[in-house]
Amino acid sequence: MCLFVDWNQTAKALSVGLSDGSLSVVSMREDRLEVSEQWTAHQYEVWTCYFDRANPHLLYSGSDDCSFSCWDLRQNPSNAVFQNKKSHNMGVCCIAQNPLEGNMLLTGSYDEFLRVWDIRSMVKPVNVKSLNLGGGVWRIKYHPLIADVVLAACMHNGFAIVKVGTGDAAVVETYCKHESLAYGADWQISEGAEQNKNFSVVATCSFYDRLLRVWQPENLGNL
Repeated sequence: MCLFVDWNQTAKALSVGLSDGSLSVVSMREDRLEVSEQWTAHQYEVWTCYFDRANPHLLYSGSDDCSFSCWDLRQNPSNAVFQNKKSHNMGVCCIAQNPLEGNMLLTGSYDEFLRVWDIRSMVKPVNVKSLNLGGGVWRIKYHPLIADVVLAACMHNGFAIVKVGTGDAAVVETYCKHESLAYGADWQISEGAEQNKNFSVVATCSFYDRLLRVWQPENLGNL
């Protein structure tokens, strides 16, 4: 099964995480999609994959085998730049890169921790801070305009808005009006938001209750 998909910055290729532990790179042709490369990257399901936004030849992946990895697509088969198998106690569910500070990368895990990584040493990234969000961190989305603010879907513990910049990471707001697993979350990108960073709108969705909610955070103006 295809579990996750991500575009690279050229919009000419996609990465796909598969349930058998494989990663695929799919190229866009004029009239078709073509698998340009596929390899066994993990022992178990690949829950997430993510192209580096500044270096599209680098592909990050996270898996149910607790591994957080990076692959260099310039080599065939792709060569592992690093494979971190010790930092996460459970499966790695999501990865996000700071849109304004490319050396900062986030991972979210079933072990309930949001981790902040400094990837300037690409061979051995450094886990600079971590924060327990009280539920498996299934999705993370950076605010489109505020560089150090992240929206997180925390499965059994609702949704959280987290500040991950200088100092310790901290929850600035939670949202618990869903009645089942918090699975999907995203920021609205609009003209109003661009003119006023404090005017932000969020969409969240949950699993068993099949619920979609749209809401406005209350505490961003205090950051």
